[in-house]
Amino acid sequence: MMTIDWHAVITGFGAGIAVSILYFLGLALSVRLALRRSRPAAVLLPSAALRIGLLLSAGWWVTDGGTLGGAFVGYALAFFLVRFIATLMARLPRVKEVGCN
Repeated sequence: MMTIDWHAVITGFGAGIAVSILYFLGLALSVRLALRRSRPAAVLLPSAALRIGLLLSAGWWVTDGGTLGGAFVGYALAFFLVRFIATLMARLPRVKEVGCN
């Protein structure tokens, strides 16, 4: 029978929540900056490379070098949970400010 290391799952989940929040905050910031530029790729490409690298590096560190175990499951679950929440928040209608042109 397979046993689940709940400490590893919770550790991976906690780290995944923190790193995923930073990932999506970085995405939001880079998109806002890119929309103000005439060449958005100059902002989006380095931002994507940095965010993806940090996400994978943190995942590698949390899982002790790529061991597919409880920490990996918690980390991946946290990423998809934060992604789901971020996409829900992005779809919310924005309220326009009154009196601004």
